[in-house]
Amino acid sequence: MSPGEKLDPIPDSFILQPPVFHPVVPYVTTIFGGLHAGKMVMLQGVVPLDAHRFQVDFQCGCSLCPRPDIAFHFNPRFHTTKSHVICNTLHGGRWQREARWPHLALQKGSSFLILFLFGNEEVKVSVNGQHFLHFRYRLPLSHVDTLGIFGDILVEAVGFLNINPFVEGSREYPAGHPFLLMSPRLEVPCSHALPQGLWPGQVIIVRALVLQEPKHFTLSLRDQASRAPVTLRASFTDRTLAWISPWGQKTLISAPFLFYPQRFFEVLLLCQEGGLKLALNGQGLGATSVNQQALEQLRELRISGSVRLYCVHS
Repeated sequence: MSPGEKLDPIPDSFILQPPVFHPVVPYVTTIFGGLHAGKMVMLQGVVPLDAHRFQVDFQCGCSLCPRPDIAFHFNPRFHTTKSHVICNTLHGGRWQREARWPHLALQKGSSFLILFLFGNEEVKVSVNGQHFLHFRYRLPLSHVDTLGIFGDILVEAVGFLNINPFVEGSREYPAGHPFLLMSPRLEVPCSHALPQGLWPGQVIIVRALVLQEPKHFTLSLRDQASRAPVTLRASFTDRTLAWISPWGQKTLISAPFLFYPQRFFEVLLLCQEGGLKLALNGQGLGATSVNQQALEQLRELRISGSVRLYCVHS
């Protein structure tokens, strides 16, 4: 891509905000495009041994004076006899009626993964893979455009994702696989084992950032003989996304091209009887046909190209 070249317009629903790693707390950031139903915010970190409390605020703006409204205030507290969470809404400078949840699954000195899953009428929160609470909106979700993190917390990563669009592969919560920072397992080219092959309902997740001056991104599924019945390739030279057959035949995928330098993306592949469904950044993009026997005989997920990997899971 040349320096003066313009990007093709991309619908907002296809754009994912890049994750943030090891931000300094207090931390305040804009949520690109604001919040909407189907969006998920993932918080990964550690509770310090001397922690008293921390809070995660989903705010309507970022001004200091007057203080912005807070649509959802999530406030774990550790300084009492039994740790608990307070949730509330700040509107017009006044706190509303607070809601309290006991039996907090966070512990001092331990790492955690918190998912905030935003629906049409309420936000659901899971802690370390288990549902913890739900909170009905008191202000319109569309007003939220800022995330604030404050207090006694060591943040390792903040991720902004869309939920799994596949009904067949979804549960109450999407699988919140953490970002792996500086892991040798994610060096590109990357080989990820599929010891049992692929079976209906299984989902492959790949999250990555496109590097500067990219050439291609290739994801291939291979059997024991290293044959690749399934290959997904993004070509940066002609801005195409395509399935590549074992014989080299290219089938173009109709979708906006997202793979520009420094853009974050997520690929989901859902195995179903006789094929694979594809979603990019939470948007379904159809399927490719693959013989079920061939899917069961797959043993390796291989990734190559001009990307920095943050998560590979199957």
